[in-house]
Amino acid sequence: MLWTTCGADAIPHRVEGESTLLEFVPAHAKRILDLGSGGGRLLALVKAARRDAAFVGLDFSPAMLQALHKLFTGDNKVAIVAHDFANELPAMEPFDAVISSFAIHHVSHQRKRALCPEIFELLEPNGVFCNLEHVASASPRLHAEFLQAISCADEDPSNKLLDVETQLAWLREIGFVDVNCH
Repeated sequence: MLWTTCGADAIPHRVEGESTLLEFVPAHAKRILDLGSGGGRLLALVKAARRDAAFVGLDFSPAMLQALHKLFTGDNKVAIVAHDFANELPAMEPFDAVISSFAIHHVSHQRKRALCPEIFELLEPNGVFCNLEHVASASPRLHAEFLQAISCADEDPSNKLLDVETQLAWLREIGFVDVNCH
């Protein structure tokens, strides 16, 4: 969960963010990895829109893995992998897209940076990485305004927020092209 005090489902404009992410997942994608799948919300959304694709949902939480198994039981297009991506990603066949939603901000900045080339290596040529994420605001005042806008009194202590510009620069450094924040 992104905000334990607010609830991830209550995040304002989340649906718009998910819709924007979906616009960038190639229509022809055959294999898609969801990092930090949680209860399967994003995976189910993308699966409904990319019906021909096979999916891998990756999460480490026993409760989330149980929810994923319940949601996708009997679905041979979805494989569930138990893995904490605070550790190096497991070896897997290449993907056309790697997606993530409100998960990567929970790992250390050092791990965020190490994760970028691991994701890049898992992608087919011309593959995409789409990440709907919670990032650091440009100033404490802007962060306070952000928290107020989402009706949260305090930031979740499990969040390890980093500015978007730094993260976009890391992606460019390792070879991603057309890197942007929408």
